[in-house]
Amino acid sequence: MSRWKIVAIIVVVLVVAIIGYRIMHRSTGFQRGGEDTPIPVTVVPATRENVPVYLTALGTVSALNTVTVVPQVTGQLVSVNFKEGKEIKKGDVIAQIDPRTFQAAVEQAQGKLAQDQALLSAAKYLASSYENLGKKQYVAAQTLQAQEQTVLQQRAAVLADQAALDSARVQLGYTTIRAPIDGIAGLRLVDVGNIVGPTTSGGIVVLTQIHPISVLFNLPQQNIEAVRDGMLKGALQVAALDRSNDKVIAMGALKVISNQIDTSTSTFQLKAEFANPTDTLWPGQFVNVRLQLGTLHDALVVPAQAVQRGPDGDYVFAVQPGNTVKMQAVTTGGEAGASQTLIRSGLVAGTRVVTEGQFRLKQNSKVIPLAPGQVPPLPKTATAGTRSGGG
Repeated sequence: MSRWKIVAIIVVVLVVAIIGYRIMHRSTGFQRGGEDTPIPVTVVPATRENVPVYLTALGTVSALNTVTVVPQVTGQLVSVNFKEGKEIKKGDVIAQIDPRTFQAAVEQAQGKLAQDQALLSAAKYLASSYENLGKKQYVAAQTLQAQEQTVLQQRAAVLADQAALDSARVQLGYTTIRAPIDGIAGLRLVDVGNIVGPTTSGGIVVLTQIHPISVLFNLPQQNIEAVRDGMLKGALQVAALDRSNDKVIAMGALKVISNQIDTSTSTFQLKAEFANPTDTLWPGQFVNVRLQLGTLHDALVVPAQAVQRGPDGDYVFAVQPGNTVKMQAVTTGGEAGASQTLIRSGLVAGTRVVTEGQFRLKQNSKVIPLAPGQVPPLPKTATAGTRSGGG
């Protein structure tokens, strides 16, 4: 290899080394400068508010009353007078059984009653005549007593006939089947023309009362004392929320606490009642239940997204003087409303906590505090570059 080639190779190696050194130096300098660059974050001060105290659970909507309509007499079904899925008022005619057999029984009872009433009238007249003749000693006393016993027998027969007539009329009334409650009619279970009666499986239709309607839910047994104390102070409000737990769909009140605790789950059951005027709740529906036990006055709260969870418990990034952040350990007390968290200890009112941008922070990081919705300023290098390019 010639001397010139060796010199050229050495020159190239030196140039590459110099360029590499400069690149490494610039990259290191950029990284060091990046560590000191303030990070834009959104901050909100901790505030004191009146905070409602809630217990939450998963509930099941249940009809207030459910009635299976079963015929009380046996006969042929001649008409069905309801529409499936429609609301029925108490006393409305649901169906009709052929009444002719029962009408004949009523008329037969009426005839028997009229017959025995006539016999009673004749017996009374004869007894009165015997009494007048007995005063003149024309009739023996034994005959008069026998006739009086006949009157008593006829009077008993009339009473029995009246009872039989009342029973026949009741049976006739059962041929017209009426709604026993206000409710929504289910599917028709029997068609016209079938023979129905008290033994008809499933009845004719099932009515469910949904105005008002109930929601059943369970709570852990450690909450029973707080719930009982709350009921003693007055009605406890219960909110039913949708499946996403974001929207309140109905408001009601707690009505019943179960009289025992389920030993298999260590929970107790509660029932809340809702007016349900717009049929928002439907039997069998699952809803999220929020029971309000009371209100904490002047409680310290922060936005829920400000609270982070670490290996040592909950903490927040609190903004210190000089716009640096500190990982501040806190003790939380549960949800406060829909988007806040109750702080039991660790913070004081007015402390600014980071709600957005925490993933880039660590202890003593420099930050640019921004109000919610505020846009962070452009970096200086970007600004300078823009101005230079514009010139």
